[in-house]
Amino acid sequence: MTNGPRSARVRTVPGAGALPATVVPSAWTLGAAAIAALVAVPLLSVVASLARPAVDVWVHLWRTQLLELSLNTLVLLVGVGLGTAVLGTALAWLVVGYEFPGRSVFEGGLMLPLAVPAYVIGFAFLGLFDYAGPVQTALRAWLGDGARVPELRSAGGVILLMTLVFYPYVYLLARVAFVEQGAGTLETARSLGRSRLAAFREVTLPLARPAIVAGASLAMMEALADFGTVATFGYRTFTEAIYRVWYGMFDRAAATQLASLLLLFALGLLALERALRGRARFEQSHRRGPGITREQLRGHRAAAATLGCALVLTLAFALPVGQLLVWAAEAAGPFFVPSRFAGVLRNTVVIATTGAAVCAVFALVLAYARRLHPAPGVRVATQFAAMGYALPGSLIAVGILLPTAWADHHLVDALERLLGRPVGLVLTGSILGLVFAYVVRFLAVAFQTLDAGLGRIPSSLDDAARSLGAGVAGVLARVHVPLLRRGLLTALVLVFVDTMKEMPATLLLRPFGFTTLAVEVWERTSESLWAEAAVPALAIVLAGLVPVSLAIRWSGRAGR
Repeated sequence: MTNGPRSARVRTVPGAGALPATVVPSAWTLGAAAIAALVAVPLLSVVASLARPAVDVWVHLWRTQLLELSLNTLVLLVGVGLGTAVLGTALAWLVVGYEFPGRSVFEGGLMLPLAVPAYVIGFAFLGLFDYAGPVQTALRAWLGDGARVPELRSAGGVILLMTLVFYPYVYLLARVAFVEQGAGTLETARSLGRSRLAAFREVTLPLARPAIVAGASLAMMEALADFGTVATFGYRTFTEAIYRVWYGMFDRAAATQLASLLLLFALGLLALERALRGRARFEQSHRRGPGITREQLRGHRAAAATLGCALVLTLAFALPVGQLLVWAAEAAGPFFVPSRFAGVLRNTVVIATTGAAVCAVFALVLAYARRLHPAPGVRVATQFAAMGYALPGSLIAVGILLPTAWADHHLVDALERLLGRPVGLVLTGSILGLVFAYVVRFLAVAFQTLDAGLGRIPSSLDDAARSLGAGVAGVLARVHVPLLRRGLLTALVLVFVDTMKEMPATLLLRPFGFTTLAVEVWERTSESLWAEAAVPALAIVLAGLVPVSLAIRWSGRAGR
C-alpha cells in the first residue's frame, strides 16, 4: 500500500535477491531539477567568466572606473538601506501606534509609491526641480536669480529619490509585524515603568527587526538592480556601466567582468540579510490578545503626524504622477502618435503576458514538486530556482547573452548546412531570449505566491482524491488548480507588472526594433524629452496600481 507521496518510483530487479532496487525520480522531481538548471544558466555563465579573467580588461577597468563604480554602488546601497529602514519603520509605527487626522487614508495610501518605477519618479523629479524646471523658475522669480535648490544629479539626490520610492517595502512588512505583536508585549513593558517610546524602542522594535531587515534588503536589491534612475541622474553604478560598456564600447569581455562584480554585490546583500535576520521569524505565528491601542495625538503633534505623512505621499506619489498628467496633456497634441503608442503597448502586453504565463507554469511545477516530494534535493532546487529575483536584470542579460551566442554559433552552422542557405541568429536578440530573462528574474514572485497557496490546502484533500482513483496529475487538475485560482491570478498579475517595468534586461536583450513601454520611457528620457515619456510612463503606473491595490486590501485585512 502507499501511505503518501513518494519522491521516486522503486523498480525491483528480478532475481537480484538482496540487491538494492533502482530508484527512478518522478517526473515532478525531474521537472523541478530541469527548471533549476535552466535558471542557473545565466548565473553559471557569469561565474564561469571568473575562471578566465581577462587581465587587460581588469587593468583597464581599475585605471578608469572600477574604484568609482564600487564606491558609488556601495554608497547607494548603504544610503538606500538606512533611509528606507528609518522612514518605512517610522511611518509604520506612526499609523499602527497613534491616531491622528487622516491616519486611515495614509495607512493604505503610503503603499502607493510601489506602483511607480523609480526611473519614472526620477525623470519626473528632474523635470520639476532641474534648473529650467517650474520649481526653480518660480524660486528665481520670487527670490532672485541666486535662488536654487540642492543639486539632484548627485549621490544624495539619487539616495533621496530611491528612499522615497522603496520605503514601502519596509513600511509594509514592518506594519504587519507591529500589528501581529498585539498589545501584550507593549503593555507588559509599560507595566514595568517604560514610557511608550521606550517600550517601542526596547521591545516592539527588536521583535520587528527581521521584517525591517527583510524590507530594507528588498529595497537595496531594487537599488542595486536599477538602471533607468542612475542613468538619468548621471550616477555611475555597476548596472549603468554594464549597459554603457556593452552598447558604447561593444566590449563583451569588460561587460561580463563588470557583471561578475555586480553578482558579488548581489550575493553579499543576500548574505547580509540572512546574517542580520538570523533565525528570527518574520512574524509571530499567532497573534495574542487584542491589537495595539492607538494613542490619540492632539494639537501640534497630530498636525505634525498628518503633515509628515502627507509630505511623504506627496513627494513619492502625488507630485510626480501629477506632473506626468500635465506632461501627458501637453504631449497629446504634437507628440502623441496613437498608432505608435498602440504598437508599443501591444508589444509590452504580449511579452509581459508570455513571461507571466511561463513563470506561472514553471512556478506551479516547482511548488507542486515541493509539495509531493519535500526531500532535501527538491527543496534546494526550488530555492535555487527562486533566487533569480535577487539578481539584477543587467546581470541576467549578460549571463544569457553569452550562452545564447555560443548556442547560436553552433545552431546556425548546423541549420545552414541542413537548409543549404544562410540563416540569421535564432536565439540572440530574440523574443525567446527576452522571455528567458524575465523567467529567471521573476520566477520567484510566482513561486512564492503559489507555494503559499498550496501550503494552505490540507493534505487530506489529496488523500481523499487518491482514494477515489485520481492520479497525481488528476489531483492537481481537479483539486489544487481550482483552489489555486486566486493565487494563480495573483502570480500572473505580479509577474505581468514586474515584466512591464523591467528595463535593463529588456534594453540588452530585445530584438532589433522591438520597443516596450519601459524602453520607450528610456529612449525619451535619455534625450530629456520629458513630455513624450509621460504617456508610456503613465501606462506603466496604471498597471502598477493593480498589485498595489491588492497589497492595500490584504494589508487592511491583516490590520483588523
